[in-house]
Amino acid sequence: MADAEGKSIGIGPAAAEIKRIEAAADFLDGAAPTATLSWAFEQFQNRLTIATGFGAEGVALIDMAVKLNPVIDVFFLDTGFLFPETYELRQRLEERYQIQIREFKTDITPAQQEQRFGPKLWSTNPDLCCRLRKLEPLRDALQGRDAWVTAIRQDQTIERSNARVVEWDYQWRLVKINPLVHWSKQQVWEYIEKNSVPFNPLHERGYPSIGCTHCTQPIREGDGERSGRWAGLAKKECGMHRRPPAFISRTEMVRRKHLT
Repeated sequence: MADAEGKSIGIGPAAAEIKRIEAAADFLDGAAPTATLSWAFEQFQNRLTIATGFGAEGVALIDMAVKLNPVIDVFFLDTGFLFPETYELRQRLEERYQIQIREFKTDITPAQQEQRFGPKLWSTNPDLCCRLRKLEPLRDALQGRDAWVTAIRQDQTIERSNARVVEWDYQWRLVKINPLVHWSKQQVWEYIEKNSVPFNPLHERGYPSIGCTHCTQPIREGDGERSGRWAGLAKKECGMHRRPPAFISRTEMVRRKHLT
């Protein structure tokens, strides 16, 4: 909503800005990821940052981005609980593409967290653990930026199924760009293989989605690709990509049994 002077009210930007974002989303809806990235670099320049969790989608996106702009700004959230293979992949990517992947992390050490909140917070209160170790550092990573690029896909989870290629991020209050939103897992891996992109070897050991060591496990054949994250819990998201209830589609609500 906007007031008489066109200034934003509440959690969103001015109405004119929303219209521009929606127009971009319509224009880029069927575009290749590289076309979306090119648009993002042109529109936001050094006010743009790229988030990566070093998953298959993330490394593919880095490869695409560097080919368009060799001085990209890219960051990751170091929870202090990542797999050794993930840290090694960061180094391989930096060497391969001659970039610096900036890290953001909480000031709370694992030992301090245990002292304050008890042992194995990721088991007793996983949402709090994610907030401390991912969401608060993410706020710092996005500070001063006008837009961020993510590697999410619509078919990964119910929560992501209504994401658009360009959208206003109401949680973090900036433009969110999702170049791979319409891609499938197969398309991602075809790109990785075709372009010899470095990837996490854990993907070949039954880990399609890789997060923290305590909250990630390999999946069985036929399981959903994120079923190894917070296994046994309803939780499938850390909260980085939370969307307002108004943006939950009818399809999602049916699947959540809110509608019949």
